[in-house]
Amino acid sequence: MEIFESINELRTSVRSWRREGQIIGFVPTMGNLHDGHLSLIHKARERSDRVVASIFVNPLQFGEGEDFAGYPRTEGRDRDLLVENGCDALFTPAVEELYPEGGMPVTIVEVPQLSNILCGAHRPGHFRGVATVVAKLFNLVEPDLAVFGEKDYQQLVVIRRMVEDLCFPVEIVPAVTGREADGLAMSSRNQYLTDAERSTAPVLFAELCKAVEARRSEKATQEEICRAGHAALRQAGFRPDYFEIRRASDLAEVGQGDRQLVVMAAAWLGRARLIDNIQFSLDNPSG
Repeated sequence: MEIFESINELRTSVRSWRREGQIIGFVPTMGNLHDGHLSLIHKARERSDRVVASIFVNPLQFGEGEDFAGYPRTEGRDRDLLVENGCDALFTPAVEELYPEGGMPVTIVEVPQLSNILCGAHRPGHFRGVATVVAKLFNLVEPDLAVFGEKDYQQLVVIRRMVEDLCFPVEIVPAVTGREADGLAMSSRNQYLTDAERSTAPVLFAELCKAVEARRSEKATQEEICRAGHAALRQAGFRPDYFEIRRASDLAEVGQGDRQLVVMAAAWLGRARLIDNIQFSLDNPSG
């Protein structure tokens, strides 16, 4: 695996692959890799001749009081895992390499309608930071496809819209959420959980499953379902930010004819802010 810290070195190598007609897949990460990340590498490997990963803890997507300084960094272990799982190149830039203007970019990329709802309402500026860094990385790597996990569903929708609006020649490939045996979505922030909190954490996914069943069976109104999910999380010891059912394509409020939906939740459990979702169809009981 080639490792690049500078933009020029990365571009030189990637463009040589492109001249050879090779398909380039890209997996952007913030490191501290787990099996969920590695499944993205495998999916990119299936579709690409060369797989490029990036590890960059992006300060622009962390708000005041969030865990940028304490975000777990495990560079050596991450590199070993990427080698073992077939990654061809790793881009690990310093903050100053991507943001030379004193750590803050002069140009910002923002997807307004999608960035200020749900997680965006509770983390102002977060998706602006995500869109900006992903746009920069797409310009540097010039991938044919990029793989994003469905666990960060709002992020996936934001990136899709950005790619469409800015005409990036990149296919966005979604990857199914990796889960532990008890249903908890894999996340780097799960390590913040105490043993007691870890035993409670699967309640989040369980409540999302209950919401899907209730919405399909029409046992209650959508508002009642979401209130019940919110209340159940609070009773279990979470501090919920939201529990919502939205249209899957664009996270708009559900209209009468909408059939492809997503139930989403974000909730604090101790130091960890956990997010999860389930996409489902009202036309297909199993999908």
